[in-house]
Amino acid sequence: MTDTSFSLSFRPATQDDLAAITALLSDDPLGATREGREFESAYHAAFMAIQAQRGNSLIVAEHEHQVIAVLQLTLIPGLSRGGMLRAQIESVRVSNLYRGQGIGKKLLDYAINQARIAGCGMVQLTSDKQRRDALRFYEGLGFTASHEGFKLLL
Repeated sequence: MTDTSFSLSFRPATQDDLAAITALLSDDPLGATREGREFESAYHAAFMAIQAQRGNSLIVAEHEHQVIAVLQLTLIPGLSRGGMLRAQIESVRVSNLYRGQGIGKKLLDYAINQARIAGCGMVQLTSDKQRRDALRFYEGLGFTASHEGFKLLL
């Protein structure tokens, strides 16, 4: 059952949110295998780099002063498609306690609107193929699996 009648606000993440954000990253079986407290200094450095880079932000959803969801929104200038500015959405997480209540949709709607305001002509995202529920969620929001993605771990 969806209950989105409770208060929900969106804002840029601050350094004080870092512990809550990293907890969200490991709040599922896949994240639990690749995230952890042993990366605390790396998370801090990455957070500072995101904050310093123009067009790169972490957005949190907050309920009763508690961070319950997060995503990263990066604006990417490019030459293709007539020099179109595009937005990349990554690391979308909603607390396990709040999944299925429409929070992810509201967070994505907020991020897409921010991209639109910034002048983006496209929003793209990636999701691990193992996250089958997430893939269905994104398709339900109108995203299409139009490209095949590749990664090379270094």
